[in-house]
Amino acid sequence: MKKYSYIGIAFIILIFGIYAIPKIVNRFKTHELVKIGEVPSFEFTNQDGKLISDAFYKNKVYVIEFFFTTCPTICPKMNANMVKLQNEYYGNLDFGIASFSINPEYDTPEILKEYAKNHGATLKNWNFLTGDKETIYNLANKGIALYAGENSEAEGGFEHSGMFALIDKQGNIRSRLDEYGNPIAFYDGLDAKNIQMIKEDIAILLKE
Repeated sequence: MKKYSYIGIAFIILIFGIYAIPKIVNRFKTHELVKIGEVPSFEFTNQDGKLISDAFYKNKVYVIEFFFTTCPTICPKMNANMVKLQNEYYGNLDFGIASFSINPEYDTPEILKEYAKNHGATLKNWNFLTGDKETIYNLANKGIALYAGENSEAEGGFEHSGMFALIDKQGNIRSRLDEYGNPIAFYDGLDAKNIQMIKEDIAILLKE
């Protein structure tokens, strides 16, 4: 009887291995982050009055957003979530954030500096950027493909995407794939699940 019991146990272990081990391996397998574009060259003035170009972010993983300081709708939540990313990787010199104002005529370096202070943006590599409006809009709409525009009927007079773009150390826009194998392209800056996703994907890119 013992002989048959041992055979039965061995058979159960074998079946378990066939079905369970691949699932365990996949659970810890790093998912793929695909390239969906490149960030064009740019140069704008930050909250400290310094010129910041895309070269500043070379060999850094960083997140891009478009916002404006007087935004009464989605910007406060976007930047509260951006602070969560800041805190997750605080002290890591290979991580940064670029926040481009879509109302640069009002958002001077002085205004941006005060905004950064009031919203807890203390990361050394977090730049709040202002400059020529048309150039910023071209970067948003054509360069990154995150919508930004003026709209007199919108609250605050402007409208823009609430998505974050994730950029790798070579200046490529990267994203994970959805359950159907399609790139999600960008990460919803208003959604807790997406914030967790981008945290995980930043970690992946930092290791590349």
